Amino acid sequence: MPRPTWDEYFIELSRTVASRSTCDRGRSGCVIVKEKHILCTGYVGSPPGMPHCDEVGHLLRKVIDEDGQTRQHCMRTIHAEQNAIIQAAKFGVSLGDSVIYCKMEPCRSCAMSIVAAGIKKVVCEKHYHASDDTKEIFAKCGVELVVLKDEVETYENM
Repeated sequence: MPRPTWDEYFIELSRTVASRSTCDRGRSGCVIVKEKHILCTGYVGSPPGMPHCDEVGHLLRKVIDEDGQTRQHCMRTIHAEQNAIIQAAKFGVSLGDSVIYCKMEPCRSCAMSIVAAGIKKVVCEKHYHASDDTKEIFAKCGVELVVLKDEVETYENM
């Protein structure tokens, strides 16, 4: 078996982090790295003290996405990228000039948090169906976006 590239290595670690997710619709994890050293991780889950989807079910809301389609989004959880950034803030870890590895292109809200945290590169396994805003935000703010597979992430009950 060939030795994985750094991108492959950290993407694989983000999959392991995702196994801690508490929402089965979007099991996602991320790893934030600087100079090939892990700074923090995050996964999809409810805020501390609140019930998890795996315990009480989803809190689904209909959302009209940028492509005009109505989809269901679970509102009970914090996204993996947000959770990792929050963990870094909680423990005083600077994310300036770091790289974030995640399952799919971040949503608009996560993209803004990534920019504000000073993260300079985003490496994703797949595309996200509603990533036009994200791509625009990253382009305007100088954040490099790399998508390893040219396919869109899908999950149940989209």
